[in-house]
Amino acid sequence: MKILALETSAKAVSAAVCEDGKILCAGYQDTGLTHSRTLMPIVESILKNTDLTMADIGAVAVAVGPGSFTGIRIGVAAAKGLAFAADKPAIGVSTLAAMARNVAFCDGLIICAMDARRQQVYNALFEAADGHLTRLTEDRAIGLADLLEEVRDDPRPKMIVGDGGRLCRNFLTERGVACRLAPAHLVMQNAMSVALEAEGMAAEGKLLSAQSLEPVYLRPPHADLPNRA
Repeated sequence: MKILALETSAKAVSAAVCEDGKILCAGYQDTGLTHSRTLMPIVESILKNTDLTMADIGAVAVAVGPGSFTGIRIGVAAAKGLAFAADKPAIGVSTLAAMARNVAFCDGLIICAMDARRQQVYNALFEAADGHLTRLTEDRAIGLADLLEEVRDDPRPKMIVGDGGRLCRNFLTERGVACRLAPAHLVMQNAMSVALEAEGMAAEGKLLSAQSLEPVYLRPPHADLPNRA
């Protein structure tokens, strides 16, 4: 089954199509333009250049969070629209689980980190062994000091991935925890990893209707609307 995947959780935007563990096509842009301007042109381009249409796609996947509130909303809305219009199922993928796949080949403790401000990161921990990932924690917003206490005495090699990776790496290393930041081409979120994570979820029957696909926020936005009398 071919899966079209979208990733809009941070500053970059990307889309990819995979089938049977192989990335058939992908597009990525990180130029500061809004996702509302860049996402659909990327989708249209990769489908056109590979002679694919939505009729060829078996499911539409998207990173549903955590991440930028605006970015996640754009990605989920686009995925819902594409899936609904083509009468295809949808797959909601954890942003953190997808980014862990970037470095699944690095045996050890994978620390996923997205900058959540206020000395916090959106985080999940995974163990990588022989290319396989085992989830160790749920997705969460956690203070860097609390994360430090969790991983300080863990003897496994530590690899950090995500747009909050540098912040997390600096905090941990300054306090004596040996860890590495993923290489530049693997540290950021991307739709290729979303596609591969979605493929595993599809095999487990974790498909949704377009209507039931929803974003996942780990905490409310910083700016709340004022109460109305």
